[in-house]
Amino acid sequence: MSKQDTYDMFEMDGDMDKKKKKKQKKKEKLEGMKKEMDIDDHEITIEELEMRYNTSVTKGLTSTFARQVLERDGPNELKPPKGTPEYVKFARQLAGGLQCLMWVAAVICFIAFGIELARGNLTSFDNLYLAIVLIAVVVVTGCFGYYQEFKSTNIIASFKNLVPQQAIVIRDGQKNQINAIDLVVGDLVEIKGGDRVPADIRIITSQACKVDNSSLTGESEPQTRSPECTHENPLETRNIAFFSTTCLEGVATGMIISTGDRTIIGRIASLASGVGNEKTPIAIEIEHFVDIIAGLAIFFGFTFFVVAMFIGYAFLEAMIFFMAIVVAYVPEGLLATVTVCLSLTAKRLARKNCVVKNLEAVETLGSTSVICSDKTGTLTQNRMTVAHLWFDNQIHAADTTEDQSGQSFDQSSETWRSLARVASLCNRATFRPDQEGVPIPKRTVVGDASETALLKFTELTVGNIMDYRNRFKKVVEVPFNSTNKFQLSIHELEDPLDLRYLLVMKGAPERILERCSTILIKGQELPLDEQWSEAFQTAYMDLGGLGERVLGFCHIYLNEKEFPRGYRFDPDEMNFTTSGLCFAGLISMIDPPRATVPDAVMKCRTAGIRVVMVTGDHPITARAIAANVGIISEGSETVEDIAQRKRIPVEQVNKRDARACVISGGQLKEMSSEELDDALRNHPEMVFARTSPQQKLIIVESCQRLGSIVAVTGDGVNDSPALKKADIGVAMGIAGSDAAKNAADMILLDDNFASIVTGVEQGRLIFDNLKKSIAYTLTKNIPELTPYLIYITVSVPLPLGCITILFIELATDIFPSVSLAYEKAESDIMHLKPRNPRRDRLVNESLAVYSYFQIGAIQSFAGFTDYFTAMAQEGWFPLLCVGLRSQWEDVHLQDLQDSYGQEWTFSQRLYQEYTCYTVFFVSIEICQISDVLIRKTRRLSVFQQGFFRNRVLVSAIVFQLCLGNLLCYCPGMPNIFNFMPIRVQWWFVPVPYGILIFVYDEIRKLGVRRYPGSWWDQELYY
Repeated sequence: MSKQDTYDMFEMDGDMDKKKKKKQKKKEKLEGMKKEMDIDDHEITIEELEMRYNTSVTKGLTSTFARQVLERDGPNELKPPKGTPEYVKFARQLAGGLQCLMWVAAVICFIAFGIELARGNLTSFDNLYLAIVLIAVVVVTGCFGYYQEFKSTNIIASFKNLVPQQAIVIRDGQKNQINAIDLVVGDLVEIKGGDRVPADIRIITSQACKVDNSSLTGESEPQTRSPECTHENPLETRNIAFFSTTCLEGVATGMIISTGDRTIIGRIASLASGVGNEKTPIAIEIEHFVDIIAGLAIFFGFTFFVVAMFIGYAFLEAMIFFMAIVVAYVPEGLLATVTVCLSLTAKRLARKNCVVKNLEAVETLGSTSVICSDKTGTLTQNRMTVAHLWFDNQIHAADTTEDQSGQSFDQSSETWRSLARVASLCNRATFRPDQEGVPIPKRTVVGDASETALLKFTELTVGNIMDYRNRFKKVVEVPFNSTNKFQLSIHELEDPLDLRYLLVMKGAPERILERCSTILIKGQELPLDEQWSEAFQTAYMDLGGLGERVLGFCHIYLNEKEFPRGYRFDPDEMNFTTSGLCFAGLISMIDPPRATVPDAVMKCRTAGIRVVMVTGDHPITARAIAANVGIISEGSETVEDIAQRKRIPVEQVNKRDARACVISGGQLKEMSSEELDDALRNHPEMVFARTSPQQKLIIVESCQRLGSIVAVTGDGVNDSPALKKADIGVAMGIAGSDAAKNAADMILLDDNFASIVTGVEQGRLIFDNLKKSIAYTLTKNIPELTPYLIYITVSVPLPLGCITILFIELATDIFPSVSLAYEKAESDIMHLKPRNPRRDRLVNESLAVYSYFQIGAIQSFAGFTDYFTAMAQEGWFPLLCVGLRSQWEDVHLQDLQDSYGQEWTFSQRLYQEYTCYTVFFVSIEICQISDVLIRKTRRLSVFQQGFFRNRVLVSAIVFQLCLGNLLCYCPGMPNIFNFMPIRVQWWFVPVPYGILIFVYDEIRKLGVRRYPGSWWDQELYY
């Protein structure tokens, strides 16, 4: 790809005005983004660079040419994508699957109301009330969902904060400070310690320049920047500094090679905002459920429309029946139940340091089958810590725990005292003032990561380092540089009578060793012969193999005759001894794993969740941490391990024999999608190292292609495209960048990977409990529907009115259905495999059949038993009720006779009808108490689960009974809500049916437990 192509990729074609072409272009642009940045600006010579950008490395661009380039390329800023207007977001909340079903039902109610009103039917206002309530439910739950989404902001806004404001540029040979937004390709800029890099720049000159690339690559160590090209990959080479990274120390001059959206960070920002959000599993489940409900509603409605026409009803009346059945089939309370259940779980997670931005994400975490986790700051503590020491020919382990609760090593050796002295004095890091009350590991330090680790380590082992340094006055210092690869300082000794100087040095172990002629063993200086060199080499390889950063330490007492007090040491000329030193030992450092991570990874394994490490760090370090935390389990071998064990070339090893696999970014670049899918399929334990942001996204897509539900954890800017693409993105709250937090669906406030396991547990529990809530909610659909069916087919007076149904759905039954969200898990859900989204549905055939045609049927019988009892006791025997409908509803008929010959006016008949509504309502409520109790468990007996463990459910049952009594016996109810005071004995008619439901379900559960896998289990376990 040429440079021009890179620029053209971001230009929108004016001619492509057709939607299809636009969509295709957007897709191509996104695919282009996923490819690695293919540039050679870091590999060409300075002269070629000058020719390419018409500039000069001494004078910079001319102001005139710079203006032309600015017009051509646009300002050096990240362009925000077109945002979704707020009203569109709100409209989306009102147009989900369940919401659409309820809108359709509301429209049907309005139509029915219009038809009935035109015919002069006084009871037609029921349909109007029903329509208004349906709309109110949709709007209220929509507002709730919109509020949740409103709290998460536009991704690009967070990238804005990364852009520096001002930059020093050389144009026309003059040095000026201009707004960073006006910088163009070819500009010559200067950066110094503390500056943000204003664009992607090719380093021309540098002095001890180090940058922090952690937000881009995940490397916690400062990276040296120098003019030499050290790698063909632009992300790896030392002669490119990236837009928005921070220069930690030193100075550098560089030429701008990319600006704005064409920079690495710009590509990541565009990639993150271009990646579409995946549909959550719960949204897919609810759509599936709505399809079932809508299908059944239309099927029943149409069936009874045909029956009504066949019986002889007019077309208009049959149409009204059709509409009534469709509306009766819509579970009005379900939308509220699902929203409240998810909100409760989100609140519960917030108490455990997981903030959920999108309610549906709560359940997604429970469905997760793969977690792609970043290493730095997620699995590790994000602080370099001393891990091992080698002195006296022995490796000692240091305490790497966050709270310093681990074992210490033997500190009695004289060699240790010398090593500690070198580590304390040859160190430029200092603690910030006024931190006496802060624990040492948590103190803020001025200095790079390695020196910080050494300072905290020596402070913990030696004592007050600032005082210690004051006792050994520093005379001169030579800072670390990439040529020498060592740092040294010369000090006066604390004994005023000893006039010698002490030279202390640290650096790359091999460079330190070649300057030494002796080695300190148990306080004695011994000649550094081949035996000790071999011992050093073994220790160095062992520590390096653990993925640790190793430093060597040595010292020498300078001859007082050659270097008397007052001698002028010159750090540039180095007019003093730097060879023949005494080797003191090695200290290795690592960013150690968090204490809770190995246990959390183990829990994920038990729960059937695969943890894949995806990091920008070095493969050896990545592998060491993966083995440490259990991502690569003990005894698992990679292809390289097998080759080494069998002493055969890597090519001859069957890749499928290797359980573990470590793939670097370079290898991944060469792999096709099929090869990556194959690797993920064949190796259960995967580590990806040295990955770029585009590659993280490709890995997530590959896991999704294999049918996994993927959670991604990350904290850096480089993680944001993958976080957005994942089924659920989890960002770190403390170390996380704003870009990562805004792309994620969930934020871990304590940056602790173990919190994800809590989230998985809660997600699985809410799926189980939502299933129970839905089963409970659906059951009463049948006893609400059958009165209409009998009313149409047998022509009895209407047993149950619209308003009464609304009270069941949205008043008495909401609290019990929500209370099931508080139910504890039946078994250890973390020992089960993740649910298969294609097979384990929220609403399956078994649940629908059991709820509708078994428990629902029993409730319908209870309702009709109570209905006919109430009618008979008032004088209307069951046989008389059959075919009575047209006379009963005749407004002009004021002397209709009952079974005893008593005459009833229309008004009296209307109040009797309200009594029937109330009786049927009471029957459903009594049966629903049994229903909520049986829904506590799906497999265990209620007695095993405990009746009173869920106190919220007990309160809900009490609330349900109290509300039922209030509706029945509160004065004024008949005229407002069509409820009548009823005889006490009518409350007890449905009780036997309630007991039958309970016993029937206990028998079902017993069969399911006794005969797992049998026909009984398959058909009756939902």
